[in-house]
Amino acid sequence: MPTCDLTIDLVGGKAVVGQDIRSGMDLVRIVRRGLPVASVQRMLDTGRLTLAELDKVVLPRKTLAHRRKAGTLTPEQSDRLLRVARVVALAEETFGDRDKAAAWLRRPTLPLAGERPLYLLDTNEGAREVETLLGRIAHGIAA
Repeated sequence: MPTCDLTIDLVGGKAVVGQDIRSGMDLVRIVRRGLPVASVQRMLDTGRLTLAELDKVVLPRKTLAHRRKAGTLTPEQSDRLLRVARVVALAEETFGDRDKAAAWLRRPTLPLAGERPLYLLDTNEGAREVETLLGRIAHGIAA
């Protein structure tokens, strides 16, 4: 489960999440509990997301400031952050290079109606479209 492992690493791993993730059900539990705000900071610090992208696909900066006081994200915010981390991990795995994946995620893509893949991650259906396209790319099917 390399993508799952990388997904958790992108949000800070055990040090930030507070537990080992051994299954999909572990992910469900941490999302329901709410990820620590430090998981957002990890995505920002590693350059996987910018503040503007965070605003668009996870939560607004003003809301983040409020969540910092609480220490955790809501389950809905946690779900969105983990969805973004999962797709970023899949892109990095597909392209075999962090910089290539980042460029692809931010470039308008014709098979996605000219949308930037990263900006489709604000919805579950958008994420599915991006994941499907990454699967096609990984298997050498014309995108």
